[in-house]
Amino acid sequence: MENTEKLRQVFAESLEIDKNKVVDSLEYNSIPEWDSVAHMSLVAAIDSAFDIMLDTDDVIDMSSFGEAKKILAKYDVEF
Repeated sequence: MENTEKLRQVFAESLEIDKNKVVDSLEYNSIPEWDSVAHMSLVAAIDSAFDIMLDTDDVIDMSSFGEAKKILAKYDVEF
């Protein structure tokens, strides 16, 4: 599975939303499903799916789906 699609699936499953809603402009707190508790669940799911460990600054900076892709690129995940 291509990494963008893999990340989209992780977002959809973690936030319990339709995969079609997961676009680059999807932002933290822009939908009720993406609150602080869901954010930590999402981070854990991303760590697991991509076999990485996001550092604290990256967890805080991950403010959108688009930003998540930029952050993961720092961990050698190609999009």
